Amino acid sequence: MRNQEPRASSSCAACKFLKRRCTPNCIFAPYFRSDEPKKFARVHKVFGASNVSKILIEVPEEQREDTVNSLAYEAEARLTDPVYGCIGAIALLQRKMVELQVDLAIARARLARYAANSPPILNDHGSMIPPLAEFPACGGLVDSFSQSSSDTMNDFSQFPFIF
Repeated sequence: MRNQEPRASSSCAACKFLKRRCTPNCIFAPYFRSDEPKKFARVHKVFGASNVSKILIEVPEEQREDTVNSLAYEAEARLTDPVYGCIGAIALLQRKMVELQVDLAIARARLARYAANSPPILNDHGSMIPPLAEFPACGGLVDSFSQSSSDTMNDFSQFPFIF
């Protein structure tokens, strides 16, 4: 729980918004400070003051701040995206993660193909540069890429547009 700041005569954001007198045992005061009026306004618009009050009463006191933060986040997401709320943001991030995993699999497959099929590379002096597997720092790197690329081909067979 937040430190109980001394409230001489200032009301919390909830009581100011609801235009009522803030009592010393106000359930909203520790979580909706007077300098955060928009936080309560958003939560109130989505959930309603009565419902927020009931939720806070039911939740153990040590979990109330996290509960208020969750309500504030959900309210912000719901006002931004009224249909999906934060589920829309989660779905968007999950789609992006799948896209990035596919991109990574493609890059690994291309790297493995390149490492397996590449002719010897000559440096500026005309001498051959050894393959990646011969460098100590890259010891198992090429093997792991070639193994993961064959696994990837099986895993991503449902995406015919990739290969």
